[in-house]
Amino acid sequence: MSTQYECLKSPDLYAEAFGIAPPDSLRGKEVWPRQPGFFIRKAMVVAEQAQMPLSESDVEDSAEAAPMPAPASPLVMELAQGQFGLVPTWVKSASDAKLRSTKLAVTRYETMSTATATRETWLKGQRCIIPMQAFLEDDWRSRKAVPTRIARVDGQPMGVAGLWECWTQGEEEIVSFTLLTVNANSHALMNRYGQNGNEKRMPAILNEGAYGAWLNAPIDKAREFMRAYPANLLLANPVQKK
Repeated sequence: MSTQYECLKSPDLYAEAFGIAPPDSLRGKEVWPRQPGFFIRKAMVVAEQAQMPLSESDVEDSAEAAPMPAPASPLVMELAQGQFGLVPTWVKSASDAKLRSTKLAVTRYETMSTATATRETWLKGQRCIIPMQAFLEDDWRSRKAVPTRIARVDGQPMGVAGLWECWTQGEEEIVSFTLLTVNANSHALMNRYGQNGNEKRMPAILNEGAYGAWLNAPIDKAREFMRAYPANLLLANPVQKK
């Protein structure tokens, strides 16, 4: 599938659609592999009390008291910036990272937990959401590639499931992310796009009410979010040549 998408068209949409503070400035309209893009990840808030050392009386009191379950940490979503195209932690050099990241702009959800490039990231629970206004696909039904813009019918932003990683070597650091895809062979809209004869794929677009749940779900429940977005909620238009 295509590896090109449109950023949100207005900073205000980050707060309106995702409930997070917008970036200081918007970078270009479109994002391609190896270019910087924004993604949303979870940041766990640690209570100050949990970080404070216990006094001797506290220790004695806690020993006598019945054990209490640890409170769940609240979920806070934060906006981060990274390279579009995942760089696995085991990559040995920055030059190798550039080569691999282009091939890891998108990842099949069926292999995210087993593929060498993404298994570690998946097991660490480093899930993210890629905010976008639309994504682009080629329509090959005429035997010629016709770039097509696919967006929500209501024009609202989409949140696509992804994984993020941080590669370091010495003082060099590359934060990166990959977009997850699902099968679209039987999708009423997306089965029209992509090369003829190839499996049809589409981004794993999340329902609006599932953003926090996707980021915070136990690993054994996270796959439940990998579903094809309803065709009747998407709109496709050929890109007009300028």
